[in-house]
Amino acid sequence: MNVHLKVWRQAGPAAPGGLVDYTATGVSADMSFLEMLDSVNETLIARGEDPIAFASDCREGICGTFGVMVDGRPHGPDPCTTVCQLHMRRYNDGDTIVIEPWQARAFPLIKDLVVDRTAFDTIIQAGGYTSVNTGGAQDANAILIPKTVADEAMDSAQCIGCGACVAGCKNASAALFTSAKITHLSLLPQGQMEAPTRVVAMIEAMDTSGFGGCSNEGECEAVCPKGISLKNIATMNREYRKALFANR
Repeated sequence: MNVHLKVWRQAGPAAPGGLVDYTATGVSADMSFLEMLDSVNETLIARGEDPIAFASDCREGICGTFGVMVDGRPHGPDPCTTVCQLHMRRYNDGDTIVIEPWQARAFPLIKDLVVDRTAFDTIIQAGGYTSVNTGGAQDANAILIPKTVADEAMDSAQCIGCGACVAGCKNASAALFTSAKITHLSLLPQGQMEAPTRVVAMIEAMDTSGFGGCSNEGECEAVCPKGISLKNIATMNREYRKALFANR
């Protein structure tokens, strides 16, 4: 099949940008979205034109490196699916697809579909470390954690840091991402030592990185490819209030 693309092209942060029309021909329904873009780039390179820039990717939906707006929705139309796992069988011959980068002040554009997500790294670094005893590794069974708690912690740990929550939020808030990282450690005994300082530092880093405030409307949860729950934000707010009293 053939699909028509409108792809955001921008040579650099200071350069003007806009949507450029392309046609992907001979697209197989078994192709992934990225394979389709690869085929378009092969055609552009053969014509001596600049290929569409997009971030490298594991293509397994676990690294979060590649993320774009597909027809105005982060990662495309399928729920709980990264765009690298989106397949062309989702589309019909002759369809028009609009592809744009994440748009948020905290994610400055580098080129075409590539944005700089260093702000996420800043939040993670602000979280610091967890205190552990030196010496041999402790037997896992020696730290008893209820299964329900472990399951909830792992649900939060599934966040891959792709930035879809920021791109989907009208305020470009990073509350879902930050809260998932905070909740993961706040539920486990290993994260208790630094809990009061961690949550304050991470929220301060989030606020100073240029992200907007959370208005709790749920767009972030709706577009998250890993289905991270909005409950994490409630947990983050609760941990923050506890930390303010503890730090006082």
